[in-house]
Amino acid sequence: MDGAAPVTTAVRWPGRAAGLALACHPGPVVAVTALACALAAGVGLSPARFALVGAAVLAGQLSVGWCNDAYDAGRDARAGRRGKPVADGVVSVRAVWGAAAVAGVLCVPLSLACGLLAGTVHLAAVAAAWLYNLRLKATVLSWLPYAVGFAALPSLVALAAPGAPWPRWWTVAAGALLGVAAHLGDTLPDIEADRAAGIRGLPHRLGGTGTRLLLPVPLLGATAVLVLGPPGPVGAGALAVLGLAGAVALVGPVLGRWWRKAALAGAVAVAAADLALLLVSGAALT
Repeated sequence: MDGAAPVTTAVRWPGRAAGLALACHPGPVVAVTALACALAAGVGLSPARFALVGAAVLAGQLSVGWCNDAYDAGRDARAGRRGKPVADGVVSVRAVWGAAAVAGVLCVPLSLACGLLAGTVHLAAVAAAWLYNLRLKATVLSWLPYAVGFAALPSLVALAAPGAPWPRWWTVAAGALLGVAAHLGDTLPDIEADRAAGIRGLPHRLGGTGTRLLLPVPLLGATAVLVLGPPGPVGAGALAVLGLAGAVALVGPVLGRWWRKAALAGAVAVAAADLALLLVSGAALT
C-alpha cells in the first residue's frame, strides 16, 4: 500500500472483488448514473442512445470513484479510517488505480459515441472530477468540479438527442447549483475529520455552521431556476414544489445538529423534487 502498513480492522470483507467494487463509491456511482438515465428516458432517447449515455456515465463515475479511493489510500490509512477497502488492505492501491485507468479509457469512446459535442462535454466533466480528487478537493475551488459535473448531465443528455440540440439554460444552471449543494451536503458530516487530515476545501474553510447556513442557498436556487426559468405561466404544482423544497432545504441543516446526515438527506430530497420537475417537463430539457 505504497509503504503504508494495512490498518488492523474488524471489518470482514467478502473478498477482493467485492472490495474493489466497494472502492468505487457505489452510492454516488449508482445515483449519478440513475439520474443520467432518468433524464435520458425523459427526453425519449432511442434505446441504443439511452444505453450509450448510461454506459458512458457509469464508466466515468467508476473511474472517478476508484481514483478517489486510490489517491486517498495513504491518508485514510494514517487516519485509521475503517471500512475503506484500500486502506484496510483488501485491495492494493495499484489494482484500484488500474481499475480507474481502465474505466477512464472506456469512458472516452463511450462518451464520443453519444456525439462529438455530447462526448466532449461529458469528458470535460470527468476530467474536472479527477482534478477534484487530485488537487481541487483541498482548495477553495472544491465546489467547482461538482458544479461542472452536475451541469454536464443535462447537457450530455440534450446533446445526445437527434440533431444535438443545445440544452435549455435553466437546466444547466439548476444542475450546477445542485452540484454545489451536493458538495456542501456530502462534505458536511465529515468536515472536522477532513480538516484534521489537512483538507481545506470550501466547506472546511466555512466550518460546520457556515456550511449549514450556505447549503439552502444553492438548493433553493436550483428549484427556483427550474420553476421560474421556463417561459410561460408557472403552474400551481411547480409552486408547491418550490415551497416544499424551501422548507426541506431550511429544515435539513437545522436538524443536522442532531442527525449528522440530515442536511445531505434534505439535499437529496430537494434534488429528487427537481428531477421530478425536469421529468414532468420532458422535452423542455432541449
